[in-house]
Amino acid sequence: MNPGNVNYRLAALLAATIGAIVYLLPVVLPEGSRPSFLPEDPIHLGLDLRGGTHLLFTVEVDKAVENNVGRTGEEIARELRDDDIGVKSVDHAGTTLTVHLESADQRQAFDEFVATRFPSLEISSTGGSLADIELSPTKREIEQIKRLALEQSLETIRNRIDQFGVAEPIIQRQGANDIVVQLPGVQDPQRAKELIGKTAVLEFQLTDTGSGVETMTLPASPNAGGGPREYVLEKKVQMTGAAVADARVRPATQLEGPYVELILTDSGAADFEALTAENVGRNMAIVLDGKVFSAPVIRERIGGGRASITGSFDIKEARDLAIVLRAGALPAPIKIIEERTVGPSLGRDSIRQGVISLAVGGLLVVLFMAWYYRGAGILADAALALNVIFLMALLAAFGATLTLPGIAGIVLTIGMAVDANVLINERVREELRLGKTPRAALEAGYERAWAAIRDSNITTFVSGLILFQFGSGPVKGFAVTLCIGIATTVVTAVFGTRIYYDFRLARRQLQRVSI
Repeated sequence: MNPGNVNYRLAALLAATIGAIVYLLPVVLPEGSRPSFLPEDPIHLGLDLRGGTHLLFTVEVDKAVENNVGRTGEEIARELRDDDIGVKSVDHAGTTLTVHLESADQRQAFDEFVATRFPSLEISSTGGSLADIELSPTKREIEQIKRLALEQSLETIRNRIDQFGVAEPIIQRQGANDIVVQLPGVQDPQRAKELIGKTAVLEFQLTDTGSGVETMTLPASPNAGGGPREYVLEKKVQMTGAAVADARVRPATQLEGPYVELILTDSGAADFEALTAENVGRNMAIVLDGKVFSAPVIRERIGGGRASITGSFDIKEARDLAIVLRAGALPAPIKIIEERTVGPSLGRDSIRQGVISLAVGGLLVVLFMAWYYRGAGILADAALALNVIFLMALLAAFGATLTLPGIAGIVLTIGMAVDANVLINERVREELRLGKTPRAALEAGYERAWAAIRDSNITTFVSGLILFQFGSGPVKGFAVTLCIGIATTVVTAVFGTRIYYDFRLARRQLQRVSI
């Protein structure tokens, strides 16, 4: 046996142990005494341990399909007129568009137009006349719209929560159309629901002047001031929230409270300047989610790419409005189907109970191993303590969130770590009974136990990966600690204890094995 090789392995194990302990020091040190080079909060606690808000949203993807079809209908009507194809109107109902051509003579040109410009639409019916055509998106297009709506909703919610300032939120897809949101430390679920659930469809529309254009009536927002009222607006949307690059809260002035300033994109600024230049003297309504927040008079051409939303805001309302406008609009409405708030006291009780279960389980294992395997059992207990240290350090390094199921995974890891040492110790006992020397017994014991340890840990690790891939939040927490625990178990229970024996054998200090 090469003593130098053993020394290198021992030095590597000691260095890893010291690094893990240093990394975990902030867990036990008071906040004021933590050195600046150490991580501020290496172990993140999940919702069930820290307390907070759990929300389960469902995305109304069918509404996303309807909205997409409606926008497509407006685009078709505009492009048909640009191509001089006579069209009376394009009606929208659900996922169906009904195109009314001025005459059946336009039918061939229309069919070529649809096949070239809108291949994702198919003709579902021709009605009673060749001039009346019903269009619907293909099944593949519908599934694509639904998938994109869910992905965009997930990203929009994540952007809003990131700006909301919640530490370590959990935002993930669950099932076909649901999104789970867990906000540790947030005890105000109502504000979180309003912030996340606001669709935030921003539109700029002109008020009605009696010119005969198609109009619509919208209510004023409660923040608009002046009491309940309604606005009659032109149905045509002049600009949308897609023109907004940023939104910022501006402080209150002597005449009004806080307001939200919109910074427009380059193209949005140009469109806004042209829009205001053409409509001086008219009122332009700023509409959010179907409610009018303000409808100021356009007094002059407005350049510079800036607009504002005023109203009876307090600073929190203005900040939340700016957040949803910056993060973008949801592609479809979402609604809450489950809501749960975990108090901080309940979280502390969960931590205490989890630590007690971990301590009791670990103590029983330690006492049994020391009694049954004597010196080898004490060595296994030392490897077990090292295993827990490595496991917690890796959880902290990966930024994992510790949950109550995660603690259960740690308890299971302790049992599996001991199981590896039991296999090794029993093999070594068998070799010693056959009259082999300590060196030969240890080498044979580790070699013959390794195949069983390897196979059992690989199968369990694969099971943990499957749980992590397809499980929900609590299951993922269990899977993370289980998979990391398996890796640290192999290092400490097999290689860590072997390093100790090899070190003793290299110095001829091991005359007998206490087992």
